Amino acid sequence: MSRHAAVLGSPIAHSLSPVLHRAAYAALGLTDWIYDAHEVDEASLPDFLSGLDASWAGLSLTMPLKRAVIPLLDEVSATARAVEAVNTVLFAQDGARTGTNTDVPGLVNALAERGVRQASAASVLGAGATASSALSALSGIAKGEVEIYIRNRARDAEVHAIAEAVGTAVRIRDWAEAPAAFEGDLVISTTPAGATDTLAPSVPTNPGTLFDVLYHPWPTPLAAAWAEHGGAVLGGLDLLVHQAVLQVELMTGRAPAPLAELRAAGEAALGGR
Repeated sequence: MSRHAAVLGSPIAHSLSPVLHRAAYAALGLTDWIYDAHEVDEASLPDFLSGLDASWAGLSLTMPLKRAVIPLLDEVSATARAVEAVNTVLFAQDGARTGTNTDVPGLVNALAERGVRQASAASVLGAGATASSALSALSGIAKGEVEIYIRNRARDAEVHAIAEAVGTAVRIRDWAEAPAAFEGDLVISTTPAGATDTLAPSVPTNPGTLFDVLYHPWPTPLAAAWAEHGGAVLGGLDLLVHQAVLQVELMTGRAPAPLAELRAAGEAALGGR
């Protein structure tokens, strides 16, 4: 019997997940595994889940489903519960649904691959779902208080609640002060495309490490300026690849998943866009 997995979201046409997971299946010799993409919004998610049969191993979730899926699950991992975001659903043989989050360990693993395991001064740009995952990842990396720069200060209480849940001390600062973040040794930018473009001229000489979670178009003006000034840069593809590696391992039971093959497939796909 073929085994099925898929990525769900809306919009979903842009997703690189099918490229990454199929590359992993090919490298692992899993010829009977099928991975597709399905356009599913919050309203249609319950019906989609109820229509799956025993051939399904798992799902990858993107926006706007990471929070919407939580009430539909039988079990949710502590990390996913803390950041209020499930990006991976696993199906047991009896049909039980377990939600987890591979974005958080994906962030940690991507930074570790580049030699970043501790940061004395870390900052996060943005306050959305990916920022929550970043705060959770930084709980084991940042030595002190994490500064988080947000555009909508009405979200202060929400950010503090997430920070407390993941065990990361934070100081919230106005977006206008964001250039001050660049003096630290690690900056994680989680904002939508275009949001940090005006900050590019503020990048100092010899900056630390920038992790910009965008991947298309790439590089962003901020990432380009960072690299030009000699700083280390990680991009959205690094996060996508590392979180997908973990998803493949969880869904297939095969480990380690082929990181190099996933990255090559992702780079090839982005190069064709």
